[in-house]
Amino acid sequence: MLNKVVLLAIPGVAPFEFGTICEVFGIDRTESGGPAFDFTIATSRPGRVRTSQGFDIVIENDLSAAADADLLAVPAHSVDEVDDEVLEVIRAAERRGAWVLSVCSGAFVLAQAGVLDGRAATTHWMYTDKLAREYPGTSVNPDVLFVEDGNVVTSAGTASGIDAALHIVRKELGAAAANVIARRMVVPPQRDGGQSQYIDTPIPECKSDSLAPVIEWMLEHLDEELTVDQLARRALMSSRTFARRFRAETGTTPAAWLNRQRLVRAQQLLEQSDLSLEQVAARTGFGAAAVMRHHFVKTLQTTPTAYRRTFGERVPALAG
Repeated sequence: MLNKVVLLAIPGVAPFEFGTICEVFGIDRTESGGPAFDFTIATSRPGRVRTSQGFDIVIENDLSAAADADLLAVPAHSVDEVDDEVLEVIRAAERRGAWVLSVCSGAFVLAQAGVLDGRAATTHWMYTDKLAREYPGTSVNPDVLFVEDGNVVTSAGTASGIDAALHIVRKELGAAAANVIARRMVVPPQRDGGQSQYIDTPIPECKSDSLAPVIEWMLEHLDEELTVDQLARRALMSSRTFARRFRAETGTTPAAWLNRQRLVRAQQLLEQSDLSLEQVAARTGFGAAAVMRHHFVKTLQTTPTAYRRTFGERVPALAG
């Protein structure tokens, strides 16, 4: 059971990545039906710890606080050398089966500790080549948000640390707990670990002639058969113009966007309801369970049944 979480403060720690772990695990959310963790921040030399932004944070706990942690988190940092005591704490956590989580360049600390040897991992796309070059025993994936390999989870830059942290909460405490945290943080409750780090097209400006009203209508009618011609008429455009504008605003085609949103809706229903697979498929626009299964396997590398078994809503045993 995930209860005690220890965040390591390494000199040169990046404040944002440090803060994401504090936000996910450091707030008591029992009033909202969420979890409360035994959350501690530790460092090798208690006192003032310099951040990468030039200000100090004061940490009172030494590394002994991490001896019985269920999860040990290592955020990004800007120094090359890490104390041997920190590396040994990471090795000990990995050996006893505790979760070990890195955010962004924190993966280099895990690699330096040796816990990424023979494992798959990721880090920010700017550093993946360096990680692969310096630690050839690690299989580095440059394209994903996070990688889970055994009890070690590595995440890409900045916000993907939230995705990885919520993934661990979801696995340990269930979808309900992760969803409460996500709702409070105003972030998606689940982005797939395999989702690309890259944004291939810029986020479009919000213009008066934006397709936002049509997209909102699409979300409200996912259970219907929606064609480009039908959507184009609703947007008062030709089909060709609509398809071009849609790609410009969303970075993908109407069909691909609809499939992704239907998957998200199906995931929610599988997590939070006892509807049959055929009912979920009908409500999400897939039509039949076999079609829904095809898209789950293709995109999520799992089946709807397996997804429900893993993430189906249950009442977690909350700490605190």
